[in-house]
Amino acid sequence: MLDFATTAFVSILFLVDPAGTVPAFMALTARFTPEKQRRTALVASVTATLTLIGFALIGNVVFRVLGLTLPAFQIAGGLVLFLVALDMIRAQRSTQENPDEMSESESAEDVAVAPLAIPMLAGPGALSTVAVLMSQARDAAEVSIVFAAITLTGLFCWVTLRLAQPIQRRLGMTGIHIVGRVLGLVLAGIAVQFVLNGLAAANIIPKPPAPG
Repeated sequence: MLDFATTAFVSILFLVDPAGTVPAFMALTARFTPEKQRRTALVASVTATLTLIGFALIGNVVFRVLGLTLPAFQIAGGLVLFLVALDMIRAQRSTQENPDEMSESESAEDVAVAPLAIPMLAGPGALSTVAVLMSQARDAAEVSIVFAAITLTGLFCWVTLRLAQPIQRRLGMTGIHIVGRVLGLVLAGIAVQFVLNGLAAANIIPKPPAPG
């Protein structure tokens, strides 16, 4: 149970990567008043949280309708995570937003929903991860753990974006990139484990021994 809870929280938090969103948040809200910056941080965090919860609830149903098997989705999810991890290691976020989205949003009245919440916080990697975690949950307690991990991650997003200015001043772009690279290495390991779990579930490789 503890292992599942740790994996759920760490993988969701690292994929959402609120610290990595700080530079974009500062750029997109530079012309806003402090009050509107705070409101934008709240709306972005709540929207991302609700999006992840919604995908956790219906994601696997959608995949069953499309005829996708759990092992196939675990492997695909792991590969997506690995690509995101590589971007984090290289201090890039190209799998979650692109320059066109950024430039369009600079002139938008409210950037909280797009691109801050979607796809910068609730990106494809995070969405696929919550669906994989829900499919791996064995009982109601582990399902609750997934929702709790999503909610706690949303809280981290709100706190991080509220503190965006002091965080950027203290860490600087170099510091933020260093943190992102470290988190990327951890995320890469989680991604590989997802792929191994999928291969084992498909009986392509032997199942790993139970921990402990």
